[in-house]
Amino acid sequence: MGVEGDFLVFDSGKLINFDKTDKTALSVADSWLVENGRVRSLDKHFQRFEKWVTSIEDFPQGLMQNFFDSVSDHLPTEGEWFPRIEFRQQSKLGDRLFLRIRRSPERTSSLTLWSYPEPDPRENPEVKGPDLSLCQQIRRKANLHGADEAVLLDEDGFIADGALSSILWWRGDVLCGPDESTQWLDSITRKELFNLATQAGYQTVSEKCRPEDLNGLEIWSASSLQGVRGVEKWGDLRVGSPQKLTSFRKRLALLGEQIR
Repeated sequence: MGVEGDFLVFDSGKLINFDKTDKTALSVADSWLVENGRVRSLDKHFQRFEKWVTSIEDFPQGLMQNFFDSVSDHLPTEGEWFPRIEFRQQSKLGDRLFLRIRRSPERTSSLTLWSYPEPDPRENPEVKGPDLSLCQQIRRKANLHGADEAVLLDEDGFIADGALSSILWWRGDVLCGPDESTQWLDSITRKELFNLATQAGYQTVSEKCRPEDLNGLEIWSASSLQGVRGVEKWGDLRVGSPQKLTSFRKRLALLGEQIR
């Protein structure tokens, strides 16, 4: 079982504790919420991580699955946690695969947004890892402006992503998100919410929008840590009331499955 603060490296087929921080660049990362041993879509997080990692480097057959099995065995089954798996291509430690066991940060049901005033600065927005530190810095800038999350816009002012979340909105009974013409991270929570909306009989679409195009709409921020949160304020935008939020937060929570 994992312990708070554990940092483990995958070496010779098993995860081993070590007390030093690897300072090499983060190539790929993925994280998820663990609540008393329950996780949403853990297999999808593993699949996404493997897809990203194997696009960079080939591993012997079965190694990634062995890593995922070891990670599952180390996840705590009591309390709230936010573990992260990492691949550091430049590391000289083991197989360059790591697991961090971290307590879950505070979670809320609502938030305030702030539009980052420059074009999306991410160099590789479709992979989580290389730009993670940058996105954390951008979120801290949002905090200095009294907001909880920053929204990244492309060079023409269209919504791409939150710094560490996906931005979604409702047009009546249609759940919407940025389309493929903007670069956004392949969000597992966004997919979960789109699937839940379809199952509930709602339509889903992707579209290219600027923040001002969402005036009066119900707006959400989605992430593996927070699930889905309703936007209370976003600059001078008039934000609609969160009429569908409560029911979808409940639906999302039901997707959690026991680790073991």
